[in-house]
Amino acid sequence: MIKQPNVIFGNHRLLVTMGKKGEVFGYFYPRRDHAQHVEESLACIHTGDRLLWTNDQEWTSTQTYIKDTNIVSTKLSHNSGIDISILDMVHPDVPVLIRRYRIRSSKALHGKLFYYSNINAGDMNKRNSCYCDPDERLLVQYWQKYYIGIKGVPDFDEWQVSKVGGIVWATNSRSDMGDGKLGKNKEDIGNLNSAVGWDLNIEKDGSFEVMVLVGATQRERRRLSKRMRELSKQSIDDIFASTHDIWTTFLSKRNELTLSKLEDRPSLRDDLFNAYDRSLLTLNLLNEPKYGSFIAAPEFDSNFEMCGGYGFCWNRDAAEVVLALLQAGYPDYCAKFFEWCKITQLSDGSWFQRYWLDGNKAPSWGNFDHSTQIDETGATLRAMDIYYNTIEGIEKAEFLEDVWVSILCGAEYLMKRSVKGLHDPCVGIWETYSGVLSYTNAAVYAGLIAAADMAEEYNESGLARRWFEHANFVKRKTIDRMWLSEGYFARRIIDNDLDTTLDASILGTFVPFNMLSPHDPDERKMIYSIIEKIENELKVEVNGHYGIKRYTDDYYIGGNPWVVTTLWLSKTMLTLAQALQGEEGTENEQQRLMESALEYIKWSLRGTTSTGLLPEQVDRSTGRPAWAIPLGWSCALMIDNIMLIDSMR
Repeated sequence: MIKQPNVIFGNHRLLVTMGKKGEVFGYFYPRRDHAQHVEESLACIHTGDRLLWTNDQEWTSTQTYIKDTNIVSTKLSHNSGIDISILDMVHPDVPVLIRRYRIRSSKALHGKLFYYSNINAGDMNKRNSCYCDPDERLLVQYWQKYYIGIKGVPDFDEWQVSKVGGIVWATNSRSDMGDGKLGKNKEDIGNLNSAVGWDLNIEKDGSFEVMVLVGATQRERRRLSKRMRELSKQSIDDIFASTHDIWTTFLSKRNELTLSKLEDRPSLRDDLFNAYDRSLLTLNLLNEPKYGSFIAAPEFDSNFEMCGGYGFCWNRDAAEVVLALLQAGYPDYCAKFFEWCKITQLSDGSWFQRYWLDGNKAPSWGNFDHSTQIDETGATLRAMDIYYNTIEGIEKAEFLEDVWVSILCGAEYLMKRSVKGLHDPCVGIWETYSGVLSYTNAAVYAGLIAAADMAEEYNESGLARRWFEHANFVKRKTIDRMWLSEGYFARRIIDNDLDTTLDASILGTFVPFNMLSPHDPDERKMIYSIIEKIENELKVEVNGHYGIKRYTDDYYIGGNPWVVTTLWLSKTMLTLAQALQGEEGTENEQQRLMESALEYIKWSLRGTTSTGLLPEQVDRSTGRPAWAIPLGWSCALMIDNIMLIDSMR
């Protein structure tokens, strides 16, 4: 089932994704790509007459992050006069979701508050076991080493444990809540659901807390009751304060922005400040701190029903992410990620299509030479070189020593796959077509230039010269064979024929791979021509504003415009404007490029969730965020764009 979140939050071990009415969609532990333990987890109220599920359409919702944090506030209002405020956070040190419900009613309310869960411990929807300890007032569901515990403050009054498809409907926890009381069955096995409940006697308001704790070791399982008992004694205000401090401390390390160019536009300036901070906070949540890798997005289609899944690490995406974090003042992400790259590099010098966060190969359709993605190797080498040139002294020398074998093997792989100048046929960046690709040739160029730079520093001048010369051979061949008289690069060569479909990925020939130089007059004209072509032919109107779709014949998920391609275009414009700085008589052109870029950035901000999360796409009909939410690549590009604007004086 497709479940696209409106908000995400977590700590270093637990990632939670949630809908806009506070319903839990994902509960990932012990890694961001690992077991998804929860199918459903949400509250409902029995008014004495009927059951009100908090995710029903009858409720209106407002959901935001607490400023500068990954703590979530959700406010629900019902036309019967009931209001619910939910404060959600993950404890800074313990993998436990803490939920505070404050319920207010315009008139006396005598009924029940239920908390319902359909838990799949270990991502297993069968062979689970569940029990309720009535003395501890603790409900536990488990499968092998994974367990989930649920406890309330105050202690819940009643409970039910049952099979999801129970033969007797009244024993099914979801159905059992309908009469306002639970059957108190203590344990069951199979495909299970459960509910706990409290008496609700409200003249004006009432407060309840729900804790959902997860663990994955026998030692932690034995400590479950004690842990829950101790957590329930802690003040939620104290937990909030410590969680708040964790996130504000993280943000305090960022490079500060001035955005002086936008001083006369305070509203836009504030929007960009907020987008910068939210993107940084989001990327922190997508990172696996133990290994240094990043998921592209929290998984929302784990059965691959409509796509190939997003809860994996692609080198291409992660390279963009760590470079954005580097610019923003977080170099440690680069160092850790490149350690991961050393471990995951294949014996031929390349990197696989995508990985699990621990470095194991993920489910793939890139298992052969013709179906690999050569650009991932080029992007990784380029990112290593950029990071290398930001560090100094002993750290710089040691980094190069540590990664030299990876650089050597990666560069030789690129040489082997581009013997005749153009690379061998492979799968493209969008993973929807294959051939000899303009974007991938640019990635090969960038990877070899990066390797040559580091080889020179490593006193391997012969290798540096060889790689540099071959990089320029790739560049010449790409321009000679794939540049069209219409003023843009062909998307690909397939069966020796040029595919002239316009594709936004040809921006990669300039940004990020710098195969085209804005300082060369002829190549600058080519860059301008590419920008103009993409603007004219790939823009899609959404509510009176324009985003950029991937390519002319793109029908994936309805052919929506993408935040990635839109911010890619704006970054290209800003990079070109930056290159013009210092050239006499270009002030007006710099301003024009920046204003055009700002329109695309503002379009991207209009497509976020209510909590400011940047999606992969924006629905072309509604303007709402679409598909993967949040997407790390979108966040990285937003950071890049904002920092480019900040650099302009």
